[in-house]
Amino acid sequence: MTNSVFNPPIEDRYFEDYIPGSVYEFGSIVVEEKDIIDFAKKFDPQAFHLDPDKAMKGPFGGLIASGWHTTAITMRLLVDNYISRVASMGSPGSGSIRWLRPVRPGDVLSIRVTVLKTTRSRLKPDRGIIRSFVKTMNQSGEVVMTRTAIGIFQCRTPME
Repeated sequence: MTNSVFNPPIEDRYFEDYIPGSVYEFGSIVVEEKDIIDFAKKFDPQAFHLDPDKAMKGPFGGLIASGWHTTAITMRLLVDNYISRVASMGSPGSGSIRWLRPVRPGDVLSIRVTVLKTTRSRLKPDRGIIRSFVKTMNQSGEVVMTRTAIGIFQCRTPME
């Protein structure tokens, strides 16, 4: 079952609140042409991200967002909706990231997050690791990106 509300709220969410098998949907962010070009100028200056005219002649038949831009938008949606504001302790890294479809100007992105696995630390009983599978989707429900997210979260109650 997919939920658009995650209780408890993000301001009171701890390791124990992320239940394996839970699925949540959040969104949305409109991808603007100006943002695609600005991001590309700073971080991924390839013609199909930078120049609408050259992009029309390129492999995607038009301007597309950098995969890293899509990843950054996904991260924004995660931070705004999923990652605890009181218990997040960062990430030891990321699992795989796959860019499956181009993201184009005007696309509206949202995410579907599935809690895969939670593992309480035996060495540091005040925290645990949460693995989540994230699908980033466009306005048509097409999956444009997938990512396995790994986060370290404080526990509400440490193990004794």
